[in-house]
Amino acid sequence: MRPWPVILAACVACSSASALAREQAIDVPAGTVPESAIEMARQTGTSIVVSDPVLTKRRTPRIRGRMSARQAIRRLAESAGARAVATGTSSWRIEPRPRRTASVGRSRPPDPRRRAVHQPPPPAVPPTPIVVVASKRDTRLDELAAQISLIDGEDLALGGTGGTEKITQRVATVSSTYLGSGRNKLFIRGIADSSFTGPTQATVGQYLGDMRLSYNAPDPDLRLSDLERVEVLEGPQGTLYGAGSLGGIIRLVPNAPELDSLFMRGTLGNALTQYGAASVDANMIANIPLAPGKAALRMVLDAASEGGYIDKPLLDRDDVNRTRTLAGRAIMHVAIAPDWALDVIGLAQSIHAADSQYAARNSQDYDSLARVREGADADYFHGQLVVSGRIGVLHVRSTTGAARQDVQERYDATMPGDEDRVFVQLNDTRMIAHETRIWLPIEDRRFGWLAGLSLVDNSARLNRRLEQDRERSSATGARNSLTEGTIYGEASYRLRDGVIATLGARYTRARLGGAAEDVALALAVAGAAITEERDQSAFLPAGSLVARLARATTLYIRYQEGFRPGGLAIEGEFVRRFRQDHARTLEMGARYGRAGIDPFDLAVNVAHTRWNDIQADFIDNLGLPSTDNIGDGRVWTFSASGSVFLTDDLRLTGGATINRSTIDEPTRFSSPRISHVPNIAEFSGRMGLEYSRSVGRDLDLDARVWASYIGKSRLGVGPELGDPQGDYVDSGMLVRIGNERFGGTLSVTNLAGTEGNRFALGTPFAVLREQVTPLRPRTIRLGVDFSF
Repeated sequence: MRPWPVILAACVACSSASALAREQAIDVPAGTVPESAIEMARQTGTSIVVSDPVLTKRRTPRIRGRMSARQAIRRLAESAGARAVATGTSSWRIEPRPRRTASVGRSRPPDPRRRAVHQPPPPAVPPTPIVVVASKRDTRLDELAAQISLIDGEDLALGGTGGTEKITQRVATVSSTYLGSGRNKLFIRGIADSSFTGPTQATVGQYLGDMRLSYNAPDPDLRLSDLERVEVLEGPQGTLYGAGSLGGIIRLVPNAPELDSLFMRGTLGNALTQYGAASVDANMIANIPLAPGKAALRMVLDAASEGGYIDKPLLDRDDVNRTRTLAGRAIMHVAIAPDWALDVIGLAQSIHAADSQYAARNSQDYDSLARVREGADADYFHGQLVVSGRIGVLHVRSTTGAARQDVQERYDATMPGDEDRVFVQLNDTRMIAHETRIWLPIEDRRFGWLAGLSLVDNSARLNRRLEQDRERSSATGARNSLTEGTIYGEASYRLRDGVIATLGARYTRARLGGAAEDVALALAVAGAAITEERDQSAFLPAGSLVARLARATTLYIRYQEGFRPGGLAIEGEFVRRFRQDHARTLEMGARYGRAGIDPFDLAVNVAHTRWNDIQADFIDNLGLPSTDNIGDGRVWTFSASGSVFLTDDLRLTGGATINRSTIDEPTRFSSPRISHVPNIAEFSGRMGLEYSRSVGRDLDLDARVWASYIGKSRLGVGPELGDPQGDYVDSGMLVRIGNERFGGTLSVTNLAGTEGNRFALGTPFAVLREQVTPLRPRTIRLGVDFSF
């Protein structure tokens, strides 16, 4: 008789629930294997698959005590006479132990006739729900009115530790500029503002745990190392996350320290790039218990040197754009009371790009015609203190932290017939942030709610200078500061079984300040009127309705708003104000199945955004980037993602997004008329195949192959930034063979050897306007991973 698989799934719960799971206070009552596995999955925040019908009828004793999730699941399997096999960072399969003969110790093939006798179907077991962390209040996925993508941290680590580009390769609605690591801007859906790093706040909120990474600085491009998962929540998230989440949020969830496990893991890799130099990377993870069952420390170290592939024949230099990254992270977890925990997180990363990564359009062999050394340095530091726990049925979480980001960029500013000249821009940002929230999960209740407050103090200094020979001359700079206080809340009511209505609101009051820097006294006096402090406020309502039509089908409709505060921008030799912008989005969506668990899953979403007073960058009359409000716009977005298991071992995945945008009331650039929001392709899509199976005794094979298409888009606003970009296909593959202790990997990126044009900007100056940013040429990497 064909076995009926029993699938028990649970993705880790919200941030406070994760803290409780890290305490590993396990108490699973006696019962059948499916019953115990359901409770074990709920308490440990894991996915457990029981596929053998014989195991579903066995009983297990009570499992109680402090232990890691790994220890608890293996103890459950052993008590059932089975074994636990890890299939992911937080997913397991419990299967029968191989039966062996006494003489040779080999597995005995099962007798299909005996297996078919007296094998009634196992009882139906309800699946453990997936809980979405980014909801901030333990909302189940089938009760969440939003489009969300969850990426397993182990999948991101396959083939070597990378940065944000690994997210853009997996989620079709996430896109990026490509100035260089540590300097890019991220976009979700069709919400994109500009190509440069200036005083505007990002349209995508990036978070490590509950704390934002930055306020108005570029993507720090953190190494996606030792992560439990990455969550991408689409659409404005103003009610829960405040300013700077017009397009959505990206949340990095690091693996928590394990209180009772001492281990070390690592990876080593070496890569060769066609037409370029070799690369090397290394990663090390260590988990050290400090006090049994009470405290542990988890540390991560990443180092990488990516070989260059851009040549500068005018300087007689090849492969100039080597990029070196050194990063470290440490998390200390302390159980301070039965239901309370303290986490201390520290992170530092330094990126050095020896030169730029753009080339002349239509050039051969990835040549750049610049006559000067460009490149950049990006340093990022981050620390936070998190206290989490419970007061009865209420959950409490308080996060306080600070971040510092320093970015220095060099651009070729040589004018035709003039001596070599370099433009240098320094962007230094400091931020202190605090958030405290308390909530009652709705779970099986009729009513659930969330209330919170947050404080942010941010300062950013943008300085510029021109260097020619040994002379340096300062250009106009600007300093922006912001102190923001916010209260927010949400409430959900279960109208009937499977139907939940939610209302929420956020009120923010901000004090903004700023001033011009490096200008003459007369200009400073002329600009005095715009450098005084001022107040701004925003009220962001939200509402949604979600209906679960069946176990695997959910429909929802949602209204949400978002905003970004104004600030001071540089134009020519002056500074001036730009206003806050505001986005209102109405969206509808549907989900069927659970990704990677059910045989078939599909999620679709259609959204309409009205975006007023859009903040965007343009080129001023001196050829320098500046910022202004360019008008009001409308953005239509359709996105879909899904997967299907073609066989038990082979899974097909895919995703696509269509964006249609117009700016219907341009206030500054009326000729030529602005047709659409910059940097967003009208169509992008990806497809992939994932293959996993056991190929021998304690040996597994994992293989991935994927391809993505990035459609055409426009660089920026105004005629100077009208260069086309996009319209290329990227692809890659990865194969790993090994087990939990040791494995070897082979990966190839840019399989087809596409040159493409990821981004049509290398320098904002018009001297080399015909430029492209090609994909890294075909690169082959060999790596090993080990654990002990």
